[in-house]
Amino acid sequence: MVRTCLVTGAAGFIGSHLCERLLREGYHVVGVDCFTDYYPRAVKEANLASIADHEAFRFVEGDLGEMDLAELLVGVDAVFHQAAQAGVRASWGQSFAIYTELNILNTQRLLEAAVGSPTITRFVYASSSSVYGDTDSLPLRETDRPQPVSPYGVSKLAGEHLARLYAVNYGVPTVSLRYFTVYGPRQRPDMAFHKFLRAIYLGESLSIYGDGEQTRDFTYVSDAVEANLLAMEHGTPGSCYNIGGGSRVTLNHCLDVLGRVTGRPVEVEHVGEQRGDVRHTWADTTRARDELGFRPLVALEDGLACEAAWMRATLDAAIEGGR
Repeated sequence: MVRTCLVTGAAGFIGSHLCERLLREGYHVVGVDCFTDYYPRAVKEANLASIADHEAFRFVEGDLGEMDLAELLVGVDAVFHQAAQAGVRASWGQSFAIYTELNILNTQRLLEAAVGSPTITRFVYASSSSVYGDTDSLPLRETDRPQPVSPYGVSKLAGEHLARLYAVNYGVPTVSLRYFTVYGPRQRPDMAFHKFLRAIYLGESLSIYGDGEQTRDFTYVSDAVEANLLAMEHGTPGSCYNIGGGSRVTLNHCLDVLGRVTGRPVEVEHVGEQRGDVRHTWADTTRARDELGFRPLVALEDGLACEAAWMRATLDAAIEGGR
């Protein structure tokens, strides 16, 4: 049984939930994060608050581009590489240099450090549905040709290719998970549901790109975390898997759900479409089901109710703290 896990991006949205789950399952966890300024450090520190003093958790603050990664991997049985510069819309122009460094170069450095490890039994790489790009051929399957339409998507696809070539050439047991729009408590401040819920509770209007008829396959964070544990146990080295929640709906439908779970009116302001945003996503999770045993459990309305409760509590705490 795997006993010690390394989680990069441990203070982030998915990474912090993954650390919590691994600790509940009895694993020792080494969490790494460099606290990039993509969003406030205090938000990430709060993500780790519940496990910061856990006896089986060790946190290392550092940049994967500068750390001694060989030393970091000593005694590690499984790597969950969640660390990345996120954001489709922020990845254009000169900012792409950050994506190149954090998403591509750092992934290569970590894979190189894993070569020849006597202990690592699985290296799980967090990829994205952004690798597929914009297509009307739905649902999306792992055998479809990736054609990303954003620099961010290009960087995540490059990481996938690196993971596979290190599996083929050096035997690093890599598995890539293509996440489809993960949501839930502690979602990043730049993500849609976080922004929408905050605006609803503050009585502000929501900015919606386009007509709202674009669709997404929404995946609750606990289902994404479960996929990581399943990949650690059952993933085929060199393979990639779609991880979707089975909740492919329009954005307009989501706004209706948000109104129900918050009990508040939802005021919408439509703005222009954004470069790099795809029109539709929908995951075919047959491979993940057959090979990993993955089955999403959380329905969209239930998941949004949980995220809404978290947002309400977060805003209430901020108000209380400001008194």
